[in-house]
Amino acid sequence: MTATLKHSDAITVDVALGDRAYDIIIGRDMLASLGARVAALRPGARTAIVTDRTVAKHWLEKAEASLAAAGIATARVIVDEGEGAKTYAGLERVSEALIAARIERNDLVIALGGGVVGDLAGFAAAILRRGVDFVQVPTSLLAQVDSSVGGKTGINSPQGKNLLGAFHQPVLVIADTAVLDTLSPRQFRAGYAEVAKYGVLGDEAFFTWLEKNHADLFKGSAAREYAVATSCRAKAAIVSRDERETGERALLNLGHTFGHALEAATGFSDRLFHGEGVAIGMVLAAELSAELGMISGQDAARVQRHLADAGLPTHLQDIAGFAQEGLTDADALMTLMAQDKKVKRGKLTFILLEALGRAVIVPDVEPALVRDFLKEKLARKK
Repeated sequence: MTATLKHSDAITVDVALGDRAYDIIIGRDMLASLGARVAALRPGARTAIVTDRTVAKHWLEKAEASLAAAGIATARVIVDEGEGAKTYAGLERVSEALIAARIERNDLVIALGGGVVGDLAGFAAAILRRGVDFVQVPTSLLAQVDSSVGGKTGINSPQGKNLLGAFHQPVLVIADTAVLDTLSPRQFRAGYAEVAKYGVLGDEAFFTWLEKNHADLFKGSAAREYAVATSCRAKAAIVSRDERETGERALLNLGHTFGHALEAATGFSDRLFHGEGVAIGMVLAAELSAELGMISGQDAARVQRHLADAGLPTHLQDIAGFAQEGLTDADALMTLMAQDKKVKRGKLTFILLEALGRAVIVPDVEPALVRDFLKEKLARKK
């Protein structure tokens, strides 16, 4: 696949989950179809749009206009931006706003935003009146290829990321690639880490394509729709086989055990976006795989080189304020990793590589080995 790709009609990816199956609609200017699609999916339903302040400035009125044109009543719930919104207090504010908007069990919550909005709105929908359906309209690259698909919703605890939540599948996902034009370069790059992840963990040919074509994806060519659709197909296939992460779905967490610990160490702040943490985490996972003799050092270097070429941080030392307490302390990072959701009876489980394009779940990794590995990486000179 090369730069001869052209923008086309909507691409539909099916998430095959039986009576909870739903479509992901991918393409430019798909937001305009929101009202018609909701009306066809749930005739007579009322809606409430949950979004953040920045997204609201760009896309809220267009979403509301589409719903109004289809005769759908809607309310708006605007939240703060960033991971700081995914708290007990943030969940309470959204839940109470949905109740005040009189959203009933046969109505719909619409999550218009990035991963934070999707996680927060989806969790509120999951617990509102013991379960209200919701629609994902992801407005970041990261959300379009990852967090909007698969039904993981939740909030953060002061002790770790996404430790409170529920599996609650959306009934529809609309991924309008045109909305990505308003992202900052840093936000787009952070989302790209999750795109690259699908190649690293399960599709070496896609990774090779990204090495050659990622610049076109960044420019907004039809390579963008191809990459989003390929990523969504990869995730949908895994989710359909392992909805609740009892096995294979854990592979999607490549880079996340390290990455989530780094996000916690930086206070879930804009010092480190989620995708940036994943990028560093993927490099660490590849390097740990090489240290364990699972892949070659050349393959680990290839992962690092491509992410760096895409403008992502790839080393711990790339994190803003690296020298601050918590980031230079291997034991502190180990404590944060011990809160990872893949930990079982206190044993660390990592997603590592046995080849570029083939990730595996490795349980019972010796903590002392990981601690020594981290100390070595923390001492690395840029």
